[in-house]
Amino acid sequence: MHQVFDRARNSMVDGQVRPNKVTDPNIIEAMRRIPRERFVPRHLQSMAYVDEDIHVGKGRYLPEPMVIARLLQAAEVKGTDIALVVGSGMGYAAALVGCLAGTVVGIEQDAEMTRHAEGLLHDLGIVNGVVIQRPDIREGYVQQGPYDVIVINGSVPAVPETIRNQLAEGGRLVTVLSEKGHMGAGVLIVRSGEDFTSHTLFDAATPTLAGFEAPKAFVF
Repeated sequence: MHQVFDRARNSMVDGQVRPNKVTDPNIIEAMRRIPRERFVPRHLQSMAYVDEDIHVGKGRYLPEPMVIARLLQAAEVKGTDIALVVGSGMGYAAALVGCLAGTVVGIEQDAEMTRHAEGLLHDLGIVNGVVIQRPDIREGYVQQGPYDVIVINGSVPAVPETIRNQLAEGGRLVTVLSEKGHMGAGVLIVRSGEDFTSHTLFDAATPTLAGFEAPKAFVF
């Protein structure tokens, strides 16, 4: 079974990731290394390498391979960076970032997913990463900041100011912006002093990260 997943992982990289303008060798190596099938419930493992988002429960998704790869490439993660992954779910994005950054902190609301993610990081030898349960992930995790890189692991209607302000000088934040949780765009936000510059990267139909839904308007 391991060989089947190994072949599927290499096919994902060669057929989905590299053809979509992902050229960073460190990201390609990380995606070949991290066993994506371990970050979904057992009954979904056969789908782990399809080119779509996979619902893993409780409003969390395993991100489409191409989307997370392109976001990480835009973030230009370096080995000295301190990184934050918001809404880490079962830990896949945190594991990838752990292969690239000096330190990664994942935050997740759900206690069971937090334990699962922590266990996987340990099992995979990612000793520079932790996943912490937080009651409201929209607040980020200021205790470990400021961050050189922040990854919001899903689409959001807007980036909360609280999270944005946890970027270090020159820090990069990547996510998918989507007002209604349908077609949106991958974005890179870069901090310079008190200014934040946003760059649109590519179109992406990424599900809304649970906890970040736009408030519903009143209907009269």
